[in-house]
Amino acid sequence: MTNEKQAKERRTISRRELLGGAAAAAALAMAPGTMVSHIGAQPMGKPNSNFNGVQIGTITYSFRDLPGTAEDILQYVVRCGISSIELMGEPVEQYAGVPAPVRGRRDVTDEQRKAMEKSREAQLQWRLSAPMEKFQALRKMYNDAGVNIHIVKFGNIGDGNMTDGEIDYYFNVAKALGARGITRELSEEAAKRLGPIADRHKIMIGFHNHTQMTPTTYDGPILSYGKYLGINFDIGHYVAGTNQSPIPIIEKFHDRILSLHLKDRKVNNGPNMPFGQGDTPVALVLQLLKREKWTFPADIELEYPIPQGSDSVAETTKCVQFCRQALA
Repeated sequence: MTNEKQAKERRTISRRELLGGAAAAAALAMAPGTMVSHIGAQPMGKPNSNFNGVQIGTITYSFRDLPGTAEDILQYVVRCGISSIELMGEPVEQYAGVPAPVRGRRDVTDEQRKAMEKSREAQLQWRLSAPMEKFQALRKMYNDAGVNIHIVKFGNIGDGNMTDGEIDYYFNVAKALGARGITRELSEEAAKRLGPIADRHKIMIGFHNHTQMTPTTYDGPILSYGKYLGINFDIGHYVAGTNQSPIPIIEKFHDRILSLHLKDRKVNNGPNMPFGQGDTPVALVLQLLKREKWTFPADIELEYPIPQGSDSVAETTKCVQFCRQALA
């Protein structure tokens, strides 16, 4: 088969997968047992969201409408029946006692600017000397409840003038939490900086995409700067930005994927939708992971508007049930 014919066939398959995924998802959404009957239903015992070998998790952002301490987030996750999480760095550091930041608006006075600079310096000095015991205690609290912190998100790691000492601190926090990796936004400059450090710590960096990612983004050099550099692949953003199935990307880079973000978006930069109502083949992606026995987590990112009378715990629980049905 010629390369041109292979490429044409792949495009056809991708389109078929995209449309087929939407149809399969819609069918699953109508299946009995895919919806919870009331808000905040709590599973019995410790949660387990590993369905037929596929680990379903969520991210802190899913609960952005609710109070966001580390203790709060743990309660939400357990109520959803979820046993793993990508935890944002802010509640992690707050739990460990980081000095509170001084925030300002655009038009700040010289006095306010000095206070903000002093606050940033205080946080930096805290990070450079912070013991790991509080982070280990946070890990124990989550693990005792049946939840694994598989990823921590430090969105600006490797940016700007961040010192090597501060970068090492973030990697050490990830280790103390038992996390396999750290996520941040897509950046080749950060990849150059972080590649050797990630290799030294043996903790992955997963680059998260919005709609800027194209089918050839990772054909470039970004993953070449270190063997512990990888992908935090947001399949909904990818479909919305490219109008293509995410399945070929997963097949091609499965050995460099740290995790997936699950959301259901419409093509042509369309909106986020409840699972089964958009154009993202969520069900087919999950079935691919099950079939190939790939073990990277698939994390629900609740981003569609929450219906009146519901909340993010109830809606995330619906997403979990959708995933369970897809993997049955």
